Amino acid sequence: MQLVLHAGAHYTEEERLLKSLLANSERLTKEGIFVPGPSTYRGLFRDTLNAMYKSSAAEGARDVLLDAVLDDAQAQRVILSDPNFFRTPATAVVEGMLYPAAPVRMMRIVQLFPEDEIELFLGIRNPATLLPILHGVSADNSDAHFWGIKDQADVCWSETLELLHDAAPEIAVTVWCNEDAPMLWGTIMREITGVPKNTRLKNEFDLLETIMTVEGMKRFRSYIAAHPDISGAQEQKVIAAFLSKFAMEDAIEEELDMPGWTDDLVDEMTENYDRDVLRIQKIPNVRMIMP
Repeated sequence: MQLVLHAGAHYTEEERLLKSLLANSERLTKEGIFVPGPSTYRGLFRDTLNAMYKSSAAEGARDVLLDAVLDDAQAQRVILSDPNFFRTPATAVVEGMLYPAAPVRMMRIVQLFPEDEIELFLGIRNPATLLPILHGVSADNSDAHFWGIKDQADVCWSETLELLHDAAPEIAVTVWCNEDAPMLWGTIMREITGVPKNTRLKNEFDLLETIMTVEGMKRFRSYIAAHPDISGAQEQKVIAAFLSKFAMEDAIEEELDMPGWTDDLVDEMTENYDRDVLRIQKIPNVRMIMP
């Protein structure tokens, strides 16, 4: 069975991907692709993974978990979404590392589902805009615990993804930048469900609606309806063109409430983020969805 895990990250699309997938659940189920409601598995997975820090999973734990998730449904591909797969926002940064628990948690998941083909999907976000939020909700945001010996500009996603690959090299990982997500939403939905690239899904412009004016969305939908055979690459160019004219500036601009977070630091961190995306693309078994 194909087991697909969507692990957030926190403060990216805020559960919108799960909601968009659930809007297509009836159709997907008929194709052997199952998107269960989160209440059926989140608590159970959390408790099981936490218990595995003390001892190995009990024999038959996989079947118990899947029985609870599937509830008699027949599926070849199961999609589970939880931004807390790699722990909570309170522990998302320790000593300057994003999601330090991710490698071990991923290794535990592999141990739990040894018979299954596991894929991981992850949306990442510019540390310049993410770290102030995570600092504010951290269980311990003292400099020693939160930053360790790292400078703010040194925090990067590639470190986490490289260690995750070392822990579970057989896992295929798909990554995208949250900043690009409105342009990629339909593509992300198709990739995570495994449907053909030309498949139209419900709600594939959900995220675009959050940053484009009502008039812009109306015109955009009319354009897409009039061009049903448009390719994915062409569609992204059309989205970019509409955003250049109809984007809601207040929805795109972000307020960064963090002492010492100067414009120069944000610029430096953003440049580092761009370079980090290039490093991520070189990690084995990791691919990036990009415009």
